[in-house]
Amino acid sequence: MATESKPTPEDAYLYHEEVELSDDSGEDGKYGNVSDGDSSSDNEDLAAVLKNIKSGSTVKAESASKESAEGGGGSAREAQMKKKHIVIDDFIRNFLSKLGMTSTLNSFETEWYQMKQHGKFQQDDIQNVPDIYVKNAELDEQVKNLRLQLETVKGIANKSKATWAKFRKQRDYYRMHYRRVVQEKDRLILDIKRLKKDIAAFQPALLTLEKKYEKALNNSALIRIQKERAEARIAVLDQQVKSMVGNSMEASAKKLKKEFKGKTSRRNKMDSTIPDDDRPNPYLNTTFEPTNIQSFKLNKTFKGHSEPISGLAIHPKKPVIATASDDKSWKLWSIPKGELIMSGSGHKSWISGIDFNPRGHHLATTSGDGTVKVWDFLKAKCAMTFAEHTQAVWDCAFHDTGDFLASCSMDQTVKVWDMNSQRCRHTFRGHVDSINSVVFQPYSNNFCTGSADKSVSIWDMRSGLCIQTFVGHTNAVGTVSFNLKGDCITSTDMDGNIKVWDVRMVGERLSIELGVPVNDAKFDRSSRSIMAACDDGTIKVADSGDGKILGVLSGHESSVQALQMDSSGAYLISSASDNTFRIWA
Repeated sequence: MATESKPTPEDAYLYHEEVELSDDSGEDGKYGNVSDGDSSSDNEDLAAVLKNIKSGSTVKAESASKESAEGGGGSAREAQMKKKHIVIDDFIRNFLSKLGMTSTLNSFETEWYQMKQHGKFQQDDIQNVPDIYVKNAELDEQVKNLRLQLETVKGIANKSKATWAKFRKQRDYYRMHYRRVVQEKDRLILDIKRLKKDIAAFQPALLTLEKKYEKALNNSALIRIQKERAEARIAVLDQQVKSMVGNSMEASAKKLKKEFKGKTSRRNKMDSTIPDDDRPNPYLNTTFEPTNIQSFKLNKTFKGHSEPISGLAIHPKKPVIATASDDKSWKLWSIPKGELIMSGSGHKSWISGIDFNPRGHHLATTSGDGTVKVWDFLKAKCAMTFAEHTQAVWDCAFHDTGDFLASCSMDQTVKVWDMNSQRCRHTFRGHVDSINSVVFQPYSNNFCTGSADKSVSIWDMRSGLCIQTFVGHTNAVGTVSFNLKGDCITSTDMDGNIKVWDVRMVGERLSIELGVPVNDAKFDRSSRSIMAACDDGTIKVADSGDGKILGVLSGHESSVQALQMDSSGAYLISSASDNTFRIWA
């Protein structure tokens, strides 16, 4: 059996016609007889089957030729597909084979050929299967396929239903969240309006308190002058008493002196004594060779914390460095090996500032939780916690005696803490925005602050007054630092400017524009070079005389946050937002 395809015009239908080919060679093949029992009857059965097949093939071929001729005579557009009818025995065989009934199929084959051989079938009994049965079989197959497709579609529909239910829940959740946010927003708006009214109502009282404060400062100054005069008078009286004859009069004078001092002294018994202002600075007349920082190379890299490292401090007596991080912890490292010595945690928010006590036994840290903590190395615990700031504390610095600690905060104040009495000795107010940095002038009772109000101020710890203010920055001041001699200040801002201020001349000496935000700046020990920690991940070195860029140190993968140089000038340490600190030498 072969399939023959007839070409048609381009606008006609394409159809296939099945034709059964018979042996028309005309040669009568002769086969020899093989005697094997009842082989004659078997040959007769085989011959009868072949004859029936040939006769059926001839009839089908003629019918196919006739239909093909009729189809070719008509229009090519009306061509139709001609189906072949299935005989009854093939239909039964297909049915049994489809159901896998092989034993029944074998029995059917044997009994069918025996009955056909003996002529027990009538012509009407073995005709072709009517089209309705074939069509029913095809429809049954389609129904099964459709049922399979239906099950698949049901599964997809169930999944879609579950997804829709999930999306609906999410929609309801976000809708509820949105409504809650709107309610909170309305409540905050009402609170803001109420607070504005309260501020307007408190404004006259604040002005009154400010005048009272200024008056109190003036009275304090007058009291201090009176105290100095009284002390001078006591000294004169002492000399007079010594010249007098009689021990009784001398004893009475001493008693009066003691009572007078008790009345004039207001200090707490545990308070530290503020040192004199005339202490000499050992570095004032010392000259150091300039450090060739621009030739430094990256020596080592240490991944010290899990979050950005915001602060650095070098131990005043040992090769140890302290790091402060946004992960709420501080750590001590040996330098230059970078071995971890100690770590501490206790703050509830990021740590912003860190500094060693000059005596070397304590470390101070400031945090976004509004507290200042002092840690004792010998006892390995937090020795003090100061929590009088009302907002985040940005920085801290120890006095050179180690008895006082200054801290600056977002609440626009600087507080000086006494390490012996463990209390706030004085609160300094004057800036009108957040105070971001504080540092003591070397071997002095003065300290410097940098504020978001774009100003740099110097304060006297003894009098509690601002003695100098430098104005010139166009953006918030981020950090301030002194050189070793204490006669120059560097300040940085987020516009990328570094300014050098002359303390003695009370004016700006130099301005350096780097073009990228600067997070920290430090003098080298000779005061001839300035190192700048930049937001682009580099450390830029500039000349403090003319502001010329001498070199750039690259290595950090993110913005550099803090810088420290050891007292000998042998190496530079930097920390950055890439969670590492690096040693340059």
